Amino acid sequence: MAELPGTGRISQREAEVLAAIGARLSNAQIANRLHISVRTVESHVSSLLRKYGFSDRWALAELARQAGAGGREPGRLAGLPSAATTTFVGREPERAAVLAAIDDARLVTLLGPGGVGKTRLAVAVAEAAGPAFPSGGAFVDLVPVREGFVARAVATTLGVTEGSHQPLEEAVAARLGGGRSLLVLDNCEHVIEEAAAFAERILAACPGTRILVTSRERLSIPGERTVPIAPLPLAGDAERLFRDRALAADPEFVAEPEVIAELCARLDGMPLAIELAAARSASLGATGLLAALEDALRLLSGGRGGDQRHRSLRAVISWSYELLDAEEQALFRRLGAFAGAFDVAAAVAIAGDRAGATDLLGRLVDKTLVVHLRGTPSRWRLLETVRAFALEQLELAGEGASTRERHLRWAAETAFALEGRLDGAWRDDFDATAADLRAAIAAAAPEPDPVTHRLAASLAHLSYARRYLMESFGHYRLAATRATTPAEAARDLRTAAGCAHVSTTSNQHVFELLLAAAAREGGAERAVDLARAVETAARYPEAFETPIPRDRLHGLLDEAIAAGAGAGAADDPVVAAVLATATAWLAGDASPDPALAAEAVRAARAAGDPALISAGLCATGTAALHAGRLRDAYRITRERLALLPLMDRDDPYYAPEICNTLGRACAYAMMIGDLPGGLAAARAGLDDDLLRHTHITASRLVPPLVLTGRLDEAVEHASRMWDQWELAGRPAPLWMAPAVACTFLAYGLLGEHASLALWRARITEVAGGGVLPAAVTFVEARLALHTAEFADAEALVSRAFADGVPGDVYAAYARAAAAELAAAAGLPDAAKRLSAAAPDADENAWAAACLARAACRSHADPAALLGSLGAWERLDARIERACTLLLLPDRADEGRAEYTALEVVHTGSRAR
Repeated sequence: MAELPGTGRISQREAEVLAAIGARLSNAQIANRLHISVRTVESHVSSLLRKYGFSDRWALAELARQAGAGGREPGRLAGLPSAATTTFVGREPERAAVLAAIDDARLVTLLGPGGVGKTRLAVAVAEAAGPAFPSGGAFVDLVPVREGFVARAVATTLGVTEGSHQPLEEAVAARLGGGRSLLVLDNCEHVIEEAAAFAERILAACPGTRILVTSRERLSIPGERTVPIAPLPLAGDAERLFRDRALAADPEFVAEPEVIAELCARLDGMPLAIELAAARSASLGATGLLAALEDALRLLSGGRGGDQRHRSLRAVISWSYELLDAEEQALFRRLGAFAGAFDVAAAVAIAGDRAGATDLLGRLVDKTLVVHLRGTPSRWRLLETVRAFALEQLELAGEGASTRERHLRWAAETAFALEGRLDGAWRDDFDATAADLRAAIAAAAPEPDPVTHRLAASLAHLSYARRYLMESFGHYRLAATRATTPAEAARDLRTAAGCAHVSTTSNQHVFELLLAAAAREGGAERAVDLARAVETAARYPEAFETPIPRDRLHGLLDEAIAAGAGAGAADDPVVAAVLATATAWLAGDASPDPALAAEAVRAARAAGDPALISAGLCATGTAALHAGRLRDAYRITRERLALLPLMDRDDPYYAPEICNTLGRACAYAMMIGDLPGGLAAARAGLDDDLLRHTHITASRLVPPLVLTGRLDEAVEHASRMWDQWELAGRPAPLWMAPAVACTFLAYGLLGEHASLALWRARITEVAGGGVLPAAVTFVEARLALHTAEFADAEALVSRAFADGVPGDVYAAYARAAAAELAAAAGLPDAAKRLSAAAPDADENAWAAACLARAACRSHADPAALLGSLGAWERLDARIERACTLLLLPDRADEGRAEYTALEVVHTGSRAR
């Protein structure tokens, strides 16, 4: 059994499933590997999500990845610094006070000056408090974090990425969820306002989360509890610390207690100052060290104002620097350019090809001016206070500009090299260097430059591959302003448009970026950009705040055609395909022209580009849908699904087709009643690291889960869907209606009346006082049939057959369920309703099975019932199968047993 702190244990089988999830295996692949059923895998996944308090399997995958890579145990804090090689001295009263404060308050701030030991105390507290937080959390070092990247730093530590159209803070809140988690934000003072806003948002969204902050100033938000951290007390812990560190530097170190006491008093008990001084004890001895310190401190003693403790710390840092030789000083001040941790190669690059940089680095570590972060690979860093001093010396030496230039070139080369590793292990190295890549581009001159452009473009690509979608979008736009040629700028804007499809909620950005790209080039490239802008506006009109007038789109398409012809690109298969697709989408009023759409597919196949083929197929599928040929539309969408493996998931160009295909596949499968297909498509969306979105993907998953009888899993996803949407602070959209309605049905089948009332109210909230969607009518009719409550049957049936929204996915379900309700309730027009719903059976398998069973209610026909039973089995509609068995006298007991197994409350013979 594997230990799960605070919640008990996970079974060996759950541990195996967790490891398989970490390997990015699907449920079917896990079932095959472990020789168990898919349903059993689903049960284990649900159990793991519940135990860890996570909202999706990607959280489990990151947890498993970190554990497998030697990272945190499940349920522990990600990013918690590994055990230090030196002992933790003193601080028992403060440690106890902070632990008590965390137990009592949700936000606790360790307040004190730099070098006083806040971080080391926070690590000790986090280690001690870990078992009380079974959902884990994160220890986030904010020292290298620039303004605007606090949420990104937390997300990186947690292993969270953005989903399509999902703000990063929402993703972080979804990961932390309602479980008991601890979030440590270390060194907040330079991003204090942003850290405060982030903490306030997380505390509001995640009721089980506690936040521990270290800072030189308060966050000043409601509920904050501060714990002042003072220097170590003299005549006790301060001397213990000095002696411990001096012995680490020189195992034979000896000194009179009075000398050590005087040293610590001169250093005001500041832990960092004590450690820096103790590192020199091996070469100077205690007495010599005291004399040298007195000289150094005397230089600062004449200053007025300020904190004496800060002056003593600065004096020790300055004194330590003066004791370095010229080569050590040069490397030390240049290392100040790094905002975060760096490896040997980075140190060599910043040293200016100085020979012996590796040896110099080791010497700086020995003198406690550089910290060695042990791991694979080894990295080093400067503490915040020490780095500030190094940067001062860098400018005083006149090396600031040249060092920043070397840092920029190192960053560009590092980012470019990481791009070449996207097919392998690259994420950890990117996470370790991302803060410096961002810092380098922020410090670069705001003008076109080949090195800056190379860094911006590479960082944009890496951010997208890491699924930092909004950040990627910003870097691509920045790259366009740093490009040295119009062609480079156009390429950056074109790629930014693809990124905008998944990073923003409006396709207005996509349209405008494509037009901006077209303005920078001519010929074939201009033709393609203009045509794609037209296609975007005609294909996704609902995603524009202000619709683009049709006459403007026709004018842009004419420009595209002229640009292609003028460049002699008429025979270019890509240009031909893009123009044909735009023409097809623009030709129809409500949907693409079928003949032109077919021509677009032929042109795209000639070009051989899977994205172009997918776009053409989408046009033909949409045309089939509007013509009422639902099965054709679904068949075409399955062709699009087969193209997805051919698309580079790290290239924003393919993002629109990946997201649209997975969404359409689920909707079209449900539209024709293919429940297994709808469930598979919805799970694919949930498992997809680009598409996954707590609200959208869950809304697609809930209906097939309910209709296949997976009620427990359905209500779990539905609850997360609603909770996360509320956390987003937005009104519930109408597209959530099918998921909300199916959750209402699930609770009705389970007989949970309190939850039934809650989700009934949520249906009203989603509908917003307008016409109820067909999904609502469907579930009300189906629940009335289940409970045999026929008082409102006539009104329900009439509503189901009234004119609804064209193309409503659940219209066929509503009519079929209503027709069966009419037959069961003995309504006089039952035969008429069955006849009116009959055409739905040709296009919807669920409706066909339902209508076959409905017909048998009017005249007993066991053979027809068996046919309906077989149809339900093919659809994996377990509840409907059990309901049908109840109508077969010799198999009614079997039906009741299946209801029991599914935890469905059977209300008696009338419900049959």
